[in-house]
Amino acid sequence: MSFYRGMTCENVTLKGDKGTPINAYVAKPAGPGPHPGVVLVHHLPGWSEFYIETTRRFAHHGYIAICANLYERSGTGHPDDVAAKVRAEGGVPDAQVVGDTEAAVKWMRAQPGHNGKVGLFGSCSGGRHAFLYATQKTDVDACAELWGGRVVMSKEELNEKTPVSPIDLTRNLCCPLIGIFGNDDRAPSPEQVNQHEAELKKLGKSYEFHRYDGAGHGIFYWHRPLYRPEQTMDGWSKIFAFFGKHLAK
Repeated sequence: MSFYRGMTCENVTLKGDKGTPINAYVAKPAGPGPHPGVVLVHHLPGWSEFYIETTRRFAHHGYIAICANLYERSGTGHPDDVAAKVRAEGGVPDAQVVGDTEAAVKWMRAQPGHNGKVGLFGSCSGGRHAFLYATQKTDVDACAELWGGRVVMSKEELNEKTPVSPIDLTRNLCCPLIGIFGNDDRAPSPEQVNQHEAELKKLGKSYEFHRYDGAGHGIFYWHRPLYRPEQTMDGWSKIFAFFGKHLAK
């Protein structure tokens, strides 16, 4: 796929879950396309600089990309402050995230110059939500789950906001999945990743998992001590190869 030095970036308004207006950041590569699409599902640090930059990264690689602000209802301000409020409230409901993400997918499919293929990309809680979405909807063509915590949940962890353990919905996974994990992570732990993989294998799902030694949680986050440059570069190459295979026409 070509690299697109030119791109356009803007905020758009989506009709999110239950019709609530939410903001989303969009980056589109220059040129008429047709371009595949990527919907980014942000992590618990919120609608952060990392996710805004990553949206542009996908546009640079030839994708129309959109990242919705899943914490819009919790107020405005610095993403760290909004995320702290969301964390204190026990996160956002799974059903709300699925509804907001569906709005982003619908937006993508309505774009001129889109090739009809949509991928999901999410890390941490966003990785969990991306996998959850791909087990509850059938309108995406590939899913990238990066160190998705709480894909495997105990009964004690279930509540009104998170009523189902995503692993229990594996049978309904609608598309190929790529997983990126650090072997030093505890959420998900290597044992939980093993459970996740075993369920995918048992049900005959199309997936590929990549696990990295010397890496824990959040290895792509260049602004944190968790960052692991070599593993990150390899992980990105795996993601772009995977999306290139399943989204490019």
